[in-house]
Amino acid sequence: MANVIITGAGRGIGLELARTHAERGDRVFALVRDTAKSEDLTALADGSNGAVSVHKLDAADLAGIPAAAAAVPCDSVDVLYNVAGVTGPISGELEGDTDWDAWDLAIDVMLKAPFAITKAFLPKMGEGSKVINFSSQLAASTWPYGGFYVYVATKAGLVALTRSMAIDLKDRGISLISLHPGWVKTDMGGPDADITTEESVAGITALTDRLTVEDSGGFFKWNGEPHPL
Repeated sequence: MANVIITGAGRGIGLELARTHAERGDRVFALVRDTAKSEDLTALADGSNGAVSVHKLDAADLAGIPAAAAAVPCDSVDVLYNVAGVTGPISGELEGDTDWDAWDLAIDVMLKAPFAITKAFLPKMGEGSKVINFSSQLAASTWPYGGFYVYVATKAGLVALTRSMAIDLKDRGISLISLHPGWVKTDMGGPDADITTEESVAGITALTDRLTVEDSGGFFKWNGEPHPL
């Protein structure tokens, strides 16, 4: 049985990760910004016989992350999924106004928070622990479209940040990777996306299972294949 931490666990991929790991017999600590608005996660926890517990952690509240992480009642962390994200402005910023508040929120949630959350749980990690940072195919130089400026910037920055952290933690036996979860049918991905949350999570958990420190620092697709940078 593994101790699994999941941010952004209230819906979409995060919720499916919680369900999948619970079904596998793992102990899931599900972190959400607003516990009162996470009805599906609460229902999962209520029916899990203690396998899933719900805890408040707001990825946008950087100052509050250490205390929120300390309140999670686990002695060790085997897997940390940094899933929480926001879209940010999509297009039109070159011609129109730039919403800098939305930029700041995106940078806090998708770049600073994965670092701060990993740092907060690091004392509970050891040899064999794994950190999965959710990036995107938009982070790659092969992405052929414009727009999504702050989303692209934060997700590309997360790939580089993960690589750098992996170098510093390799001697401790801790593996960190960045991940493109696929274009998934979620509230963010929309109904026309390529794959379901179940398909994405099946691939992600299989990849997580086989990760070693030799993979650490890599950028991977949801199906386990290396993603081009």
